[in-house]
Amino acid sequence: MSQKKLVRPFINENVSFANRVVMAPMNRRRAIKGIPPLSMVTYYQQRASAGLLITDNIAISSNGGAYMDTPGIYNEEQKNAWKKVVDAVHAKGGKIFAQLVQAGRIGHPAIQNNEPLVAPSAIPVNETIRIPDRTHQLMTVPVSINIDEIPLWVNAFKQATINALEVGFDGIEIHAAHGFLIDQFINPLSNIRTDKYGGSIHNRTRFLLEVMQEVVAVAGKNKVGIRLSPFREIYDLKPYREELATHQYILEELQKLDILYLHFSNAITNGKDSIPVSFLHSARQLFKNIIIIAGGFTVETAEEILQNRFVDFVAFGKLYISNPDLVERIKNDSPLADWDEETFYHGGDKGYIDYPNLIFNKECIK
Repeated sequence: MSQKKLVRPFINENVSFANRVVMAPMNRRRAIKGIPPLSMVTYYQQRASAGLLITDNIAISSNGGAYMDTPGIYNEEQKNAWKKVVDAVHAKGGKIFAQLVQAGRIGHPAIQNNEPLVAPSAIPVNETIRIPDRTHQLMTVPVSINIDEIPLWVNAFKQATINALEVGFDGIEIHAAHGFLIDQFINPLSNIRTDKYGGSIHNRTRFLLEVMQEVVAVAGKNKVGIRLSPFREIYDLKPYREELATHQYILEELQKLDILYLHFSNAITNGKDSIPVSFLHSARQLFKNIIIIAGGFTVETAEEILQNRFVDFVAFGKLYISNPDLVERIKNDSPLADWDEETFYHGGDKGYIDYPNLIFNKECIK
């Protein structure tokens, strides 16, 4: 039986989790007109033994999801469907946070209710995206958000938080990573505004911090996390001169808000991590609460980074796709199943809820 730190409980004065294994937020693209189907109930319940489940990207508005078949949480039908997911996870003793997103300039009007893309500045992403007619089209030029409209988008995150809490989610993760709207404000390559939301580090992070303040106000600090992807090259966003200073400032401000956790999204390119260990050291000094990291970890490398005390939890994506009982497999040192990459983003139930539970199957054989 494994004695790995991964499967030990995490308990402090504010929260408790059964283990330090997190199911990373993934966009599996199985929603139907923004509504989670019954298969999504099964999907999350199968994985409820994780210390924490973080949902698919959940759009906060009808033009908020970057990809086809992204779920939303901006109407009653969506909320009712998510309640079935949350209740199923809780019935298995699990905890689940809703990851809330506005994709900004990522997407296409054909995906997003024929509404225009929005962004801090009218700078398009020079990439294609799959639309409902199954072709790939260039992303369109976004509409620059008028300064008078920014409070409306802050409020959209606030309302989505209220909706998620009404559904029964255990908490909220704000998606401020991967080149989506909040990240677009942070990065000077996608934000060339000359008003108080652009230019300096203080101004470029203003939208993020206004969102976080409102979310904390309605959810409480112990129910709020955030996802960040410092130094990640994605959707035309490249490294910039003030990137380290920008993220250090963000961490300082998030510590003042005293939120529950930071969730860093790492990427491995040519064997190199996008988030260097030196940054994790810095993050530990600047932010005193929970730190989660995701991105390319094996059970062994996850255990190593936990033992080195760089982070408190490790989130798994692909391994959780193909191993619904990942925690039990880690505990029992059982082999891990391979995933089918062809069904990551489409395929109905195939490659979604049909991966076997190894422990259950062994018990049945007995």
